[in-house]
Amino acid sequence: MGTQPGQKKLYSTVLVEDGTGRKHRRARERAARQVIAREHTEQRATEKAKLTAERAEARSTNYLPKSGEAGPEGLRSYRRFRVPAHQDTSAALQGAYPFLAEGGLGSQGVFVGQDMYSGGSFVYDPWVLYQRGIITAPNLVLAGIVGSGKSSLAKSLYTRSIPFGRRVYVPGDPKGEHTAVAEAVGGKAIVLGHGLKNRLNPLDEGYRPAGLSDSEWASTVASRRRDLIGALAETVLERSLSPLEHTVIDIALQAVVSSASVPILPMVVDRILRPDAGDDERLAEDGRMVGHALRRLVSGDLAGLFDGPSTVTFDPTLPMITLDLSRVVENSTLISVLMTCSSAWMESALLDPNGGQRWVVYDEAWRLMSHPALLKRMDAHWRLARHYGIANLLIFHKLTDLDNVGDQGSAMRSLANSLLANAESRIIYRQESDQIGTTGKTLGLTGTEQKLLPSLGTGQGLWRIKESSYVVQHQLHPEELRAFDTTQRMTQAPRTQVADAAGEA
Repeated sequence: MGTQPGQKKLYSTVLVEDGTGRKHRRARERAARQVIAREHTEQRATEKAKLTAERAEARSTNYLPKSGEAGPEGLRSYRRFRVPAHQDTSAALQGAYPFLAEGGLGSQGVFVGQDMYSGGSFVYDPWVLYQRGIITAPNLVLAGIVGSGKSSLAKSLYTRSIPFGRRVYVPGDPKGEHTAVAEAVGGKAIVLGHGLKNRLNPLDEGYRPAGLSDSEWASTVASRRRDLIGALAETVLERSLSPLEHTVIDIALQAVVSSASVPILPMVVDRILRPDAGDDERLAEDGRMVGHALRRLVSGDLAGLFDGPSTVTFDPTLPMITLDLSRVVENSTLISVLMTCSSAWMESALLDPNGGQRWVVYDEAWRLMSHPALLKRMDAHWRLARHYGIANLLIFHKLTDLDNVGDQGSAMRSLANSLLANAESRIIYRQESDQIGTTGKTLGLTGTEQKLLPSLGTGQGLWRIKESSYVVQHQLHPEELRAFDTTQRMTQAPRTQVADAAGEA
């Protein structure tokens, strides 16, 4: 196509870069980067030199003397500056300092072991804590499975308290494991059982507290005898007495006491079953069930322990007294009867204003609490602990043992639960996983505390003192360990093997 007149011709040029052009372009880019790097290096060096000069100038400049201005310009007070300490509860401070451990319960009292969180010593004494206002009731609950170390803890608590002037009373020891401890500390173990010569007369006057006149003492003894005979009859009958039965017991007691210098139970039984000719003819019929119930203690299946004058004495001045029930552990009724008698002994000693402070230890508590008469006496001691100056210690394997105490919703179950609820010191040793929920609900443990229980080692326990919690490793002296050992039959070699070994030697 040709070009029209007056029309310019357009040309297009295409530049093709060869290898030489690319080489020059890369060289220019490299040179530009080097220039920029040098500028940055020089700029940093300039800034560093400037900063160094400013620091040197600041160090060389003296704004104030080293000791400060002299005179009023120093703004000094004439005494040291003191900031008052701020005190608050751990509940308020735990938000700001969540990883602090408890400070313990102080240094006054009985050494227990080591606080596993703070690393310090852990000391416990219910009487000291009551005096300081930390607790309002000196009662304890101790729970732990077999082999967790709870028995050693209980024994060390009460034996270490003896040098502080406290006495110990174990009103019922079903396994007999406190007998050796009592003898080791200079106390006494009262061992009762079939085939033994020891006798226990429920009608003994018992210990006479100081300050009572003859008339007051006679009235106290008469009331105690009536209550004790009634409690024994209720235990054997497994029911409460009727008003007529109370009258029969009262009349029989009055007659026996007036005619015998040392009244014994067989006399009362004989008088109930065979009243005198001058008595109401209906007494024999009204007291027939009570008479036959008490007869079991004299010549029936429970005979051999209450049918004569006492051969053992209750001396409350001893550092420790324990009632060894290991010979009658198979008979729950006999255990209840014996503990009812021993509780009456103890009450007479507790009424003495000069009796001092003492531990009252209920080992295998679930077994003892299953008897209504004993449970009522335990509840009375629990409520009057501050008045008597005693610290009650209940020892369980697991809290589900309380399911054996009465029926659900019964008065006995309510009494048993009230004992736990009124204990402000709760010591929990290792528990099985299936017991955690019941233990936590019964003792009011937090979720964190419940998760801790299955992992506790031997001698380790969770101490819950009111709202404070501690994890404590109980520590024993080697001599204590030997005295408190309850596994000797499992660990010692059989006698035949020992004899054979001695012969070979």
